[in-house]
Formats: sequence, structure tokens, C-alpha cells
Amino acid sequence: MPSLRPALLIALLLAAAPGHAQRAGAAAPGEEPGAAPAIEIDAETEAAPDPASDPASGPEAGTGEEAGASDVDLSTLMVIAPWPRPLPLSDGRAGLSDRVSIEVDGTPVHGLLATPPGGPAPVVLLLHGFTGDRDELDIAGAGEGVFARTARLLAEAGYASLRIDFRGSGESTEGFDFARTTFDSQIADAQAALDWLAADARVLGRPYLIGWSQGGLVAASVAGRGAPVEAVALWAGVADPQITFATLFGPKMLEQGVLSPEPTSVTLPWGAEITLAQPFFEAILDADPLAEIARYDGPLFVAQGSEDATVDPAQAEMWLSAHDGPEELWLREMDHAFDAYQGPDRLDEMVAATVAFFDLLGAP
Repeated sequence: MPSLRPALLIALLLAAAPGHAQRAGAAAPGEEPGAAPAIEIDAETEAAPDPASDPASGPEAGTGEEAGASDVDLSTLMVIAPWPRPLPLSDGRAGLSDRVSIEVDGTPVHGLLATPPGGPAPVVLLLHGFTGDRDELDIAGAGEGVFARTARLLAEAGYASLRIDFRGSGESTEGFDFARTTFDSQIADAQAALDWLAADARVLGRPYLIGWSQGGLVAASVAGRGAPVEAVALWAGVADPQITFATLFGPKMLEQGVLSPEPTSVTLPWGAEITLAQPFFEAILDADPLAEIARYDGPLFVAQGSEDATVDPAQAEMWLSAHDGPEELWLREMDHAFDAYQGPDRLDEMVAATVAFFDLLGAP
């Protein structure tokens, strides 16, 4: 039976988490307090995000998942279509998307590989958020999910992309229930996807990573553990899982999940009810995404919304403070879902900024 952790440890960790989130405001080594950070901040206004803003407020609370999705069984969202099928590109060019199945520890990880015309192309691996799937939440009025649209926009820019359902999510539920998901299981899925891409003739060069929310934690971990990637983009990435999941679950429920050897049911702020096993809750206390990104010295793009009620905006600068290498902070007045409930405009702007960052590195 897994060892049980004392409630006192959890209380201390949760009490310390807000202070942890404020580390971005501290002076970096060699700087005087209040000195401007040595990064480029691309913002629409001069106003900085408020590190003390309440991540539990606002209708977009969640990690890349649509509010009111509690009645959706993701395991039933099977795509039925002839494959490969045309990939719709807004400028009329023909591309393809093809189904992919990658085996990890005897269970399949399903995904879609989208390729632009013209032969092998640089490729981006898209890593979805907590309780999300490879297409991600629907964008108001667009008829596309956030990641489905991102894949299309990447193809228009000359990039292939692979977007996967982590085991337990979306279509990847055969032999792996969502309750079994952990950060480590998703890191293993992402690494397996990178290995698969390295052997596929339709793509070239080292892959780029885009991770949204919890997918950002996964992307940082994969890069920090030495995966050969060209660059990493963290979209509202979870740098501090303790404070983020204490906000989502509530401190008492987080404590219950850590202490209970039986799976724990949790009702999320947008009404969805999920069940998670003890290892997921233990990983919230053990994971250190900032230590992971500190071991990665490649290019890092961090996108963050100042109105994000799920991932405290201060976490964006925590990523940059921990990372030593080329980097860019892209800050906008947007929520955790990039204002997707209002339409695609902000997402399109963020994808364009991400592509521009990738292009600076010499691709495509």
C-alpha cells in the first residue's frame, strides 16, 4: 500500500505555495530589487499582471477545458472519417492529416499528424491540458478546437504537427482509465511521440514543443530531461502545480487525494466530475517543473494571459527566471483559454507569435 503523507506536510506546502508564486517578483542574482528583468516583454499595455490575482475567479477557470463539459464522455469522441483526409487550409493549399497510433507500455496513444504540402517539414508536438484532448475546447463561432485550429495554422506556416491524446484522455482510453493518469504517464507519452516523429519520413529536424497548461508542465519536463527538441513554447503552462491544483480542487480535496489509497472523485470549478488515483495527487506535491526547465537551455517561448484565473500570471515569469537561454515572454490581456469563448482572434495572434519565434530559429 502506498505510504500515507501527514496532513501537516500538505498544509505547510499549500501555505507556502502563494509565496512560491511570488518568486518572479524577486530580484534575480546580480540584480537590485526592483530592477527590470532581462527579458523582452511583449504586451499591449504597460500594466503588469497582478501576482496576487485570484486564480479561482472568472468563468474560464480550468486548464484548457470548456466550461460545462461535465456531461461529455471523452472516450466516446471517436473520429470517423477516411484517412488520410484533406487538411483544410484557409488559403486553399492542400495538406493532409493522418491518424497515428503509438504504443506506450502496451497501451495505445492516438493522435493526428498534420502535414503541409511540399514534402518533409519541421514538426511541432502539441501537448494538451488537464482533462483535455488533442483537439481541445471548441472556439466560439469557429467550428474548431483550439489545437485543431493551431494545427491548421501551423500547416499554413509550413510546419507539420502531431497532436496526441494522452493515455486516459480523448481516444486513448483502451486499457488505460483516466483515473490512472499522472504527470509521469503523460511525460512518457510525449517522449514516445517524439521517438515516433524521429523515425517518420514526413518530418525533418528536431521537433518543437507546444504545451498548454498541464501540457506545459509536461513539455518542460520532457525538455529538461534531455529530449532533443528545437524549442519549447509554454502556453499558460503550470509552473507551480501545488497552488494551481489547490485552486482547482480545493486544499481539503487535495489533502484527501494525497492521503487516500482509494481513488478520489473531484468536482472541478466548471462542473465536471473526475476520479483520480493517489499517485496523481502525490505528484502534485513532488513535481518541480521549474527544476525541469532549469536543465533546458534551448529557446523558450512563454505566453501568458494577465486575466488567467487558473494559472497565476506570476508563473510566467517564474518560468523565465528558472530558465537560462534564449527566451521571450508574450503577455496579453486574456484568460486561460486565450479568450476562445469569445472567438479565435487572440489564439490566432498567439499562434502567429509562436510561429515567429520558431522562424527566428531557422525554420521552416
